[in-house]
Amino acid sequence: MPLEARNAGYRYNKDNWIFREMNMEVERGQVVGLWGPSGCGKTSLGRILAGYAEPVTGQVLLDGKPLPLTGVCPVQLVFQHPEKAVNPRWRMRRVLGEAGMEDQQLLDALGIQSGWMDRRPGELSGGELQRFCVARALGKETRYLIADEMTTMLDAITQAQIWHTVMDTARQRKLGLLVISHDHDLLSRLCDRIIPMPTL
Repeated sequence: MPLEARNAGYRYNKDNWIFREMNMEVERGQVVGLWGPSGCGKTSLGRILAGYAEPVTGQVLLDGKPLPLTGVCPVQLVFQHPEKAVNPRWRMRRVLGEAGMEDQQLLDALGIQSGWMDRRPGELSGGELQRFCVARALGKETRYLIADEMTTMLDAITQAQIWHTVMDTARQRKLGLLVISHDHDLLSRLCDRIIPMPTL
């Protein structure tokens, strides 16, 4: 059973709809792209699919049921700006520990160095911090990963390493992967199919 949005709509106020009647699904083992220009609602839809926000209309279903309200959500979201996704006071060892991330092979593949574990987010570069955010999102309970412009702010070498690891992990674990981007070329290289955001 897929992760799906059914007739989902979202607005910031009574008269300002961002998108309406959005229907889409991602199956386990699929890599799906969500494409559209800046401001079209891609990030809002990603947050809704991961349970960070609720649609104004329609619903989000996982295996035919609403997303679970307790425990670790099987749908995880990696944000474009990693500094907004972690507690700035926590050391990175605690960030990973909270998520139950103990997969040393994955940490090694992402290039996470042991010396970074006792640093706080502000003591890491953007690329270093994003590696931790990806690792945290790929916990053992994850079934679907949403990558929202995940590597846009990073250098080309870091981008390649992160995407290589994420794609390998998704294949090995049969994760559903939703890649959100305005870069159609990137989506064409990574994805099995591409869904355009609807226009109002």
